[in-house]
Amino acid sequence: MRLSRLALATTKETPADAEIVSHQLMLRAGMIRRLGAGLYTWSPLGMRVLRKVEAIIRAEMAAIDALEILMPAVQPAELWQESGRWQAMGPLMLRMTDRAEREYCFGPTHEEVVTDYIKRDVRSYKQLPLTVYQIQTKFRDEIRPRFGLMRAREFIMKDAYSFHMDEAGLDREYQAMRGAYARILDRMGLDYRVVAADSGAIGGAKSEEFHVLAHSGEDELAVASEGGYAANIEAAVTRAGDGPRAAPGAALKKIDTPGVTTIAGLAEHLKVPESATAKAIVVMGESGDPVLLMLRGDHTLNAIKAEQLPGIAAPLTMADEATIRNHFGAGPGSLGPVNATVEVIADHALANAADMVVGANYDGAHFTGFNWGRDHPEPRFADLRNIVAGDTSPDGQGTIDILRGIEVGHVFQLGDKYSRALNLTVLNESGAEVVPQMGCYGFGVSRVVAAAIEQCHDDAGIVWPAAIAPFELVIVPIKADKSQAVRDACEALYGELKAAGVDVAYDDRGLRPGPMFADAELIGIPHRIVVSDRGLEAGRLEYKGRADAENSDVAHDIDAIRDRIGHR
Repeated sequence: MRLSRLALATTKETPADAEIVSHQLMLRAGMIRRLGAGLYTWSPLGMRVLRKVEAIIRAEMAAIDALEILMPAVQPAELWQESGRWQAMGPLMLRMTDRAEREYCFGPTHEEVVTDYIKRDVRSYKQLPLTVYQIQTKFRDEIRPRFGLMRAREFIMKDAYSFHMDEAGLDREYQAMRGAYARILDRMGLDYRVVAADSGAIGGAKSEEFHVLAHSGEDELAVASEGGYAANIEAAVTRAGDGPRAAPGAALKKIDTPGVTTIAGLAEHLKVPESATAKAIVVMGESGDPVLLMLRGDHTLNAIKAEQLPGIAAPLTMADEATIRNHFGAGPGSLGPVNATVEVIADHALANAADMVVGANYDGAHFTGFNWGRDHPEPRFADLRNIVAGDTSPDGQGTIDILRGIEVGHVFQLGDKYSRALNLTVLNESGAEVVPQMGCYGFGVSRVVAAAIEQCHDDAGIVWPAAIAPFELVIVPIKADKSQAVRDACEALYGELKAAGVDVAYDDRGLRPGPMFADAELIGIPHRIVVSDRGLEAGRLEYKGRADAENSDVAHDIDAIRDRIGHR
């Protein structure tokens, strides 16, 4: 493409409201333009990247026999009411009514719609397994849209859905889609991890996330130094303590701690490590009474784990101060298990702990020398905390490192959650009605573009992996306005490279070399060829790869150029 026809609009200035690199560079490169909070228009340059991502996705979907469809973005409320998610999705859902006062939503996902579609056309086991997918715009009303495409209200997603006669068939397709996602990211040239995940609002028995590694990633990933364990920190399990609990070595002693209401303050006051203390968190139980959760002082509560415990109310609800004082006689910051009249659940890390510092259930007071069994009956022990760096891997292989990642894909085994709720049945070989098993597989098309930039950039701009770069190569003329030879050589190269299948850009905007070089680096074109009179006289062209420190020469020959850029 001739860059004079691209409406390229770059800028040197970093927008003040762009907080992360991908947002900054996409705006500076003119790939996107903000319309409103979390709403962006894709420019012709941005669309070139987007379409290359989509092409890779479609190729890998075809490889596993997934069939492309297109479902409505606007969905009737009754489908969501039938599945029970109309209220469960809460304010994330953009709701609307038509002139007849019928309720609709702008789809945040399509489990209900695809199940309804399959129900209308699939009658027999002979039509299964079946996997369909679409690439479509979604809308979720983010509370605080930020970080450009990372937390946008409107975004482009590839969502796929599979239907099976049994769990074995579902698992086979799940593994096939998992492999396809890995190949998609491999082809894009991105460093990523596949981690165990919580299924969240979509539900299902098993799910995994695909994360592109980046320092700016919102998610923390627990990855073992040995073996294959990897999980989102939300879903990462922790090991129960090894070995027997030490015998009590100190008597229970009440001490005054005036004004001390934090673990950090308590450790400083007593001159002990935070790991020698235990923190108390009061949440509401299913019965309506509070439940006391106990964790080691240097650990943090994993709210998802806590919510999934039997007897804990969902969604997880912290007890208010009035409720706490009514049941404990003291306020937050001074709570503990001694003489507690509510159920106590303690984290595994406290199972082997002895002589702990705990709240005394008196304002401004704590106990030292607390021991389970002696000072309070043995509690229910459970996995309550977030895993931390240095923990032993749950599978016992190596220790845990904490990495940061950007979620770009998620695969779920939904089971019969939606097919049963929406009364989808098919006839098996015996003629009996069976509720199909269902899988769901999402991939963030627009998000992976931003994630790639977060991982692949330098001070000059974007460093695209070749597979998704807007152009493969750019031709930059030097003093073309004064040299017919340069103009003729550029035109010839441009035509021959296009004919050879190279995705080539020709910078014919008539700018000085500096701005042309800067734009090529900013928008991340992997390869650059400079045409000048001096080079032409020597039968050479100047070449520079986007990540190269220095320029080099290449013969003025199409095959030599193709070899240099790795185009076959």
